[in-house]
Amino acid sequence: MGERVKVYLSVDMEGVTGLTDPEEMHAGKRGYERGCELMTGDANAAVEGAFAAGASGVLVNDAHGSTKNLRIDLLDPRTSLIRGPGKAQRMAHGLDGSFQAAGFVGYHARAGVPHGVLNHTWMGKEIQNVYLNGELCGETRLVAACAGFHGVPVVLVTGDEAVGDEARELLGDVETVAVKKGIDKFSAELLPPVVAQARIREAMTRALGRLTDFTPYVVQAPYTLGVEWNSTAIAAAVSLIPGAKSAGPRHTEFTTGDFNQIMALFGLFASIAGQVACGSGPYG
Repeated sequence: MGERVKVYLSVDMEGVTGLTDPEEMHAGKRGYERGCELMTGDANAAVEGAFAAGASGVLVNDAHGSTKNLRIDLLDPRTSLIRGPGKAQRMAHGLDGSFQAAGFVGYHARAGVPHGVLNHTWMGKEIQNVYLNGELCGETRLVAACAGFHGVPVVLVTGDEAVGDEARELLGDVETVAVKKGIDKFSAELLPPVVAQARIREAMTRALGRLTDFTPYVVQAPYTLGVEWNSTAIAAAVSLIPGAKSAGPRHTEFTTGDFNQIMALFGLFASIAGQVACGSGPYG
């Protein structure tokens, strides 16, 4: 690996080692504190793998829910953490052209994927499907496209088997680590953390050792984000945003030449949808 390689890590939670229960991913619920520790363990494994390969720096973005999940007191001291809500770029905040590689840790399959543990796209119940330029899009594709917009290749995706399949179909020979094998949406066969995290560490080191094999995932502009909601009420409310348009009774679209706007608007869509949905719960 060449000198001065900066690595960006987007860390979600549904694909973290050992987790299968939505309660483990929400503050105040059963198992949440342990879930945060496991999430931090997976993130640290990727950080350790990056520095073992000679990375000059690693930036970690907490990309799940409240974005206040990763334990800063347990995080590898060689890195820094982006934490807290209100981030314009959401799951990709802090990612720009100064990075040479991006890794996705704790990711999950898009909505509707059989055997995808906690499968969903961006929101749990409220969104049926997401489309990017007319093609089905999960969070892996969305954030990879944002990375590609900045010229940064995705080199590692960790989570369940289903998201690994999704990532390889999308990105080709990307390094993937399956820390669990889905049985159904809320059940899986799990690897122990010591095993899973060793595999994450090794995969990141391998990925940076062959960095020249990877190219950014580039979607051609203009970019159209399409969201198929589960509710006509959500679609109607979101379509009031200037620039957004109704594409059907439960479908909203937004088109722009700047992918940063896609990430920002999707975040606003979700904020509105969460209010309209009247607290009906994050998964279903």
